[in-house]
Amino acid sequence: MSATDGWPKIALEDDPSDILRKASRGVGLDAGEMARRTGLEAGAIAAWIKGDGVPADDQARAIATILRLDPGKFADAAARRWYPGAEVPPDVRHHPHDPHPSNGYLFFLHDGKTAALVDPAGYPKTLLNAVNEGPYTLRYILITHKHADHCDATADVSRAFPDAQIVMHKSDVKAIGSLASRALPVVDGDELAFGDDASIRMLHTPGHTDGSSCFLFRSTVFSGDTLFAGSVGGIFADVSTYDDLLASVKFKLFALDDATVVMPGHGPPTTIGQEKAHNPFF
Repeated sequence: MSATDGWPKIALEDDPSDILRKASRGVGLDAGEMARRTGLEAGAIAAWIKGDGVPADDQARAIATILRLDPGKFADAAARRWYPGAEVPPDVRHHPHDPHPSNGYLFFLHDGKTAALVDPAGYPKTLLNAVNEGPYTLRYILITHKHADHCDATADVSRAFPDAQIVMHKSDVKAIGSLASRALPVVDGDELAFGDDASIRMLHTPGHTDGSSCFLFRSTVFSGDTLFAGSVGGIFADVSTYDDLLASVKFKLFALDDATVVMPGHGPPTTIGQEKAHNPFF
């Protein structure tokens, strides 16, 4: 499939070795146990996990079965037979989080004046320029989770736009220091008023971190590190588990319309329908 409209064709966030590592950790199986259950060589499996080569189709299907991955989808991932196609909505702007390898976004109302910023991270100048070039009135600073590559510029952005409301789940909010006291304590399903005829819905999707959240605006969901094109985030939570992450995607994100565009924290955009059809974790 061709690259997404208006978006350069970049590598998926996770290659086959990343998928193997996340799945093997999630189900608690090392290379030796995987070899015992599949009849494949432990050395070959260990090499694939390290990124040295990839399994052939039959090998990929055998490994996927014991890792609770979809065999056909993982075989496609191992052979790199799929790349997402998604048209980026006209009311969304992407900016890189240099020096981090993560994505930041602005989305705005049809009036072209009012905007929300997703994940203030990286060089503050990039973020401030993105807002000022609109020029936009910044209504919300939405933070998907606590990792620095998604929130380390919060103070600078908040200082430049003091009227913008910070929105972050309470389980992760300590990451922004003293600004935590100013953050709106949203919970799953909360709707944030945005203009006269629009709203932003927060979906609490624990797993990657305890406070990981996604934000739905019209037919676009900003998924942070919960869902990537063809993969999911790793588990760095204190309480939440791998199964929690999978449930977050299955029961909250996959409940959205198939045409919903997914703008992830890393990698290219995709859609809910494409993830149902191609993501090996489901």
